[in-house]
Amino acid sequence: MELRQLQYAIQIAAEKNFSRAAEKLHIAQPSLSQQLSKLEKEIGVLLFQRNTNSVEMTYAGSVFVEKAQIILDKVAQLKKEMEDISQMRKGKLIVGSLPITGSHILPLVLPVFQQKYPEIEIQLVEETSSNLERLAANGQTDISLLSLPLSERTLSYLPLIEEEICLCVPPNHPLAHIHPAPANVQMTALKEEPFILLKKGQGFRQITLDLCHSAHFEPQIVFESTNIDTVQSLVAAGMGVALVPKMVAREKGEANAPVYLPLAGRPTRTLVIAYRHGRYLSKAADAFISVLQEVVQKR
Repeated sequence: MELRQLQYAIQIAAEKNFSRAAEKLHIAQPSLSQQLSKLEKEIGVLLFQRNTNSVEMTYAGSVFVEKAQIILDKVAQLKKEMEDISQMRKGKLIVGSLPITGSHILPLVLPVFQQKYPEIEIQLVEETSSNLERLAANGQTDISLLSLPLSERTLSYLPLIEEEICLCVPPNHPLAHIHPAPANVQMTALKEEPFILLKKGQGFRQITLDLCHSAHFEPQIVFESTNIDTVQSLVAAGMGVALVPKMVAREKGEANAPVYLPLAGRPTRTLVIAYRHGRYLSKAADAFISVLQEVVQKR
């Protein structure tokens, strides 16, 4: 069954005459009759009673024409929607993000994107690193903002930003009162410190553990949280030290602000835009990535 055969049946029903229907369809009458016979043979029912001077629909024909019109309307609507999507007049984009990244980067990106593309709906998914990788690998997000390394091998990525990692200590910590402030704090100097970490499943937790392991010690973990802001508040309250991405550092003098110090070697984390390998990236996704890169470069 072809879409053109549906159109032929609809036109015959409207004209009740093969000659007039063929003229409106810009095809020869024998060709129209042949296509209708072929269609009736395929579906196994008679759609029209052929009389000398007119054509009358059978009951099956009336049902067929009604459904055929719905199908052709849906096809026309589908074409229009695809055109709108291709020209980015409308669409939907599912963006996954780590809570840390989402709270500090997306508020800068989303207003710019929505101003440029107001009809594209953005659905945000905030999850842990491990869950986001799984969602991206399953195609349940179009793109996701993650940090390296990625454990899911089916993901491809585009580097977004290299961000410094700094040490976060309580205001009354001895390191916070050294004058002049230490240019670089050695990780080995933190061996006996109580650490506050993000909970398992958070990518930045693994980054902290890796930096401690590279300094040949296992951190003494006293508290864990799912929220980087809670981690910083606990540090400010004197409960321990933490490593944090520089983008989340609170302003000096802000309430519950710890002291931030640079680490030796200036370690960094790499934020990336990840997606399933081989996944088609829509024009909306490409546009979002462009806005994201543009905004990040201006930070």
